[in-house]
Parts: sequence; C-alpha cells; structure tokens
Amino acid sequence: ASDAEEESTSWNIESAPGPTRQQAIDTVEGTWISLDVSPDGKRIVFDLLGDLYQMPIDGADGKKKRGHPKKITSGVAWDMQPRFSPDGKHIAFTSDRSGKSKKAGDNIWTLPADGGEPVQVTNETYRLFNGPVWSPDGQYIVARKHFTSRRSLGAGEMWMFHRDALARNATAGLQLTKRANDQKDVNEPVFSPDGKYIYYSLDATPGS
Repeated sequence: ASDAEEESTSWNIESAPGPTRQQAIDTVEGTWISLDVSPDGKRIVFDLLGDLYQMPIDGADGKKKRGHPKKITSGVAWDMQPRFSPDGKHIAFTSDRSGKSKKAGDNIWTLPADGGEPVQVTNETYRLFNGPVWSPDGQYIVARKHFTSRRSLGAGEMWMFHRDALARNATAGLQLTKRANDQKDVNEPVFSPDGKYIYYSLDATPGS
C-alpha cells in the first residue's frame, strides 16, 4: 500500500479529529478503579480517567496525609487495569493507544513501574485484549481476548504471551482456553504460585 493509502486506514487515537481544550481535574475519589499492590507491599498503582498513577501505600506523600500520586501515563489513549510484575519493576496494563498496526484498540502494554516509554506486547487489530496478569517468573503475561457477535455481550478466551512478544515478532500468542460460544464469558485470570495453573471466573449457566 502507498503511504497515502496506509494513512487513510490508520487511526492515531492521540490525534483528536476536532478542536480540543484542556480541563483541570481535582478529585479525591473515583469510580470503577483498578488497583494493584506492589510485591513489597509499599506502593499501589491505579487507573483514573484513562491514566495510570502510582503512590506509596500509606499515603501520597508517605505520611498518611493527602498528597498527589505520581502520574505515569497520560494522553488521550485510555490506560487501565495496571498490574505489577513479580519483581515490582514493571507494570502491565490495557490500553487502546495506537501500536504497530496503527489501529487503536485494546491491547496489552508494559512500562517501567516509575513511568517511561510503554512497550507493546499484543498486536490484536480486531478483537480486544484486557485484564493482564503476570506469570510468577515475570516472563509471560496472560490476558483475556474478547469476542462479540450480533446479539452478544461477549465471550472470552485466555491467551498467553511472552513479555517481549512484539520485539520477538511472536504476537500470535498461545491460546489457553476456547470459548464455548459467543455468550459465555471468562475473566479475571490469575496464576497459581507455582505457575502451573491459571484460575479464572467462568459463566457456567446452562444453555447457549
């Protein structure tokens, strides 16, 4: 494809299609927040309005008084569901930022725990990935791939990727579970401590 054709089919979510303006936000609470505690129990990371923040677990300034958490991602892209790596040095998260495919959509990314350049893990261009969880050795990430049909809230499958999947050109991933249909969902994966099993929630109601 020519550069012009590729440009017409790509979508950079960070480039607003119309006028924009800055809006300051001052809040002490949020809704539908995902939060994770660092392995050493000293820090938390959470999402708020599409950005990720980190702070000491005993208060934003470390003295149990109101302070300001450190913002570690920003921009128009929606970042959510952060999870610390087992060594506490990196964070996996879900984001709809444009990646290698130049098509915005939910994929799994990582970044240094204190902030830095995000690294793409999955490269899904049609289905959506979310809910990342690290393997105990910190080398692999399992996430839920979401499927929908014409009359469907969706169903999910568990897939596993190496943390350097994109760099190794191995974004196909390893399928761990197969959806029974387009209605029965799975979610909330977590590894067993020895890394041999994945536990997850499953819609086990009867019927299709």
